[in-house]
Amino acid sequence: MTQDNHETRNERGRRLLAQIDGEAGQAVIDSLADIAPDFADVLFEFPFGDIYARPGLSLRDREIATIAALTAMGNARPQLEVHLRAGLNVGLTRQEIVEVLMQMAVYAGFPAALNGIAAARAVFRDG
Repeated sequence: MTQDNHETRNERGRRLLAQIDGEAGQAVIDSLADIAPDFADVLFEFPFGDIYARPGLSLRDREIATIAALTAMGNARPQLEVHLRAGLNVGLTRQEIVEVLMQMAVYAGFPAALNGIAAARAVFRDG
């Protein structure tokens, strides 16, 4: 992925967030407007403007890693659901997502994998 040197971190982050998460990402940002608008800027700039914009992994690969990490955490279902949608947005299939979640049973345990599958069921049902 190439970066436009004229783009600020915030602009690059906003662009990538829209590309990856679509409306779900914007909903997270909007939910911060009344309590922590500066934190919304941090979310644009660091994860999306800096990390997601780096060369070396595709957005698809980054979402596989993110889905796996959030599943393994076991306590981040709202964020997991956002990234399950993001995975679909960047080209993951439902079956690939289920395989990632099943893989987490080995490293994060069956409860974490089952919780991830429940989150995927909700995301897949909602379209």
